[in-house]
Amino acid sequence: DGDHEHDGEKKGFFGWFNRTFLRTATGYRNTVNKLLTHKTPGLLAYGAVVVVTGWLFAHLPNSFLPEEDQGYFVTMMQLPPGATRERTMDVLQEVEKYYLGQPEVDHVIGVLGFSFLGRGQNTATAFVRLKDWSDEKRKGKDHTAAALVQRANMALMNPMNSDKAVPASKRAMIITINVPPIPELAATGGFDFRLQDRSGMGRDALRDARNQLLGMASADTARLAGVRPEGQEPAPQLMLDVDRLKAQTLGVNMDDLNSMMQSTLGVNYINDFVRMGRVLRVQMQADAQTRSSIDQIMRLPVRTANDGLVPLSEIASPRWVLAPPRLERYNGLPAMKISGSPAPGRSSGDAMDGRVDAAAKLPPGVGYEWSGSSKQESLSGAQAPMLFALSVVAVFLCLAALYESWSIPVAALLVVPIGIFGSLLAVTLRGMPNDVYFKVGLVVVIGLAVKNAILIIQFARDAEKRGEDLLQSTLDACRLRFRPILMTSIAFVFGVLPLAISTGAGANGRHAIGTGVMGGMLSATVLAIFLIPVFFMMVRRFFPGKPDVKHEENEHD
Repeated sequence: DGDHEHDGEKKGFFGWFNRTFLRTATGYRNTVNKLLTHKTPGLLAYGAVVVVTGWLFAHLPNSFLPEEDQGYFVTMMQLPPGATRERTMDVLQEVEKYYLGQPEVDHVIGVLGFSFLGRGQNTATAFVRLKDWSDEKRKGKDHTAAALVQRANMALMNPMNSDKAVPASKRAMIITINVPPIPELAATGGFDFRLQDRSGMGRDALRDARNQLLGMASADTARLAGVRPEGQEPAPQLMLDVDRLKAQTLGVNMDDLNSMMQSTLGVNYINDFVRMGRVLRVQMQADAQTRSSIDQIMRLPVRTANDGLVPLSEIASPRWVLAPPRLERYNGLPAMKISGSPAPGRSSGDAMDGRVDAAAKLPPGVGYEWSGSSKQESLSGAQAPMLFALSVVAVFLCLAALYESWSIPVAALLVVPIGIFGSLLAVTLRGMPNDVYFKVGLVVVIGLAVKNAILIIQFARDAEKRGEDLLQSTLDACRLRFRPILMTSIAFVFGVLPLAISTGAGANGRHAIGTGVMGGMLSATVLAIFLIPVFFMMVRRFFPGKPDVKHEENEHD
């Protein structure tokens, strides 16, 4: 009656809203009454939701962290082994010219001789800085870092595409990648795969297995893109065979020989000095003219024990060999690194599955391990079921302490699959994967779904303690708590809406958690409010519990 009098006092929009809400609440109570009288349709609908939830979870692509637009990306260039510094500089300048012609690019920083693929005079790297997200040329999905990376790979990795290819793509391997969301986990984005020699078969056999794996990757275009070997390929190297007996006869010490080679052909650290408040290093290296040919290198002087000098040609003879600049090992085993990215529209979990399927076809004795963010992704996928189980147990224990009952919390926890169903449906419709942010959102949804159940169950239980019939107390609780449930749920949904539609730095992470939580809250509100009373009555019928002796004694007093 109080509600009717309150509604009658309202005029205009608020009066209309209260009257409409009252009719909705009455319809909701009548629907719940029918479900409580005939429980079979509600239980069948719940069973269908559980089945669909399991199917959605099994078919949702796995991932670790979403690819973010951090305002810059990286392009790596690698020319054939033995390419000169001048050829590498020409390729770098063409790449810089291409990027400076893109409207979204602010500036480009090129580094010669350095690359995440390896270091040498045939490598280079370009760091491409984009304009601010507020710039008009950066608005829209076609102007994000991911879109520019895809466009650049079409122009710089595809020399057969005459319309978009840059001439430099025919002279070097050029790969453009987005930076990882967490730089400390990996140097580049995508997956990090380490092929290992576990049977001692040698570098050549391991390289053959790597090439076989790359061939299978090139055929798996549905899941993989930009698969590449990281590290320098075998290149011509000058080997000096030292005649140790003759060197000892001439009084040449091996330490002096190594120091001379380091100081002339490499870089030798001398000391530090302070200039304008900065500590700078003094490094020594021979002039390029004194080491530009084999004849000049063989004329380099070596100090003897009696402070004399002998040419290097007296104690060493040169020869050319073909060998890798660096021998890589991973966890103590000879290894080769392979990196890549998922194909457009696929998750990193799909790309990792593609690598595992291909690795199973390699010869015996060849193993693999994940590294960087890929290793963390494989670990997080294995830990997710335990995380959800602990979350449910924690909620159950809190409810058991709240109600002082082991059976009533079961009625509240039965709504959890309904909330998870909404989360899975929302991210599936938006084409999002099952990443870390989504898993965090699922933990939040577990608590939010149970919160709606608590609002109804608590009032129904209090009414039952006052001596009301179980059915009547449940219906009264539904009528009284309908408005608070809707108001809190609507406020929460609109509160997380900015996360689901945000733009700029870190937007994909916000989309993942915002979309999952919104979908879970909507389903926990629209569907669960009809089934919570059914669950409560079923649990109370099967586990009626003991009379509330303490309550009865208080009333008698």
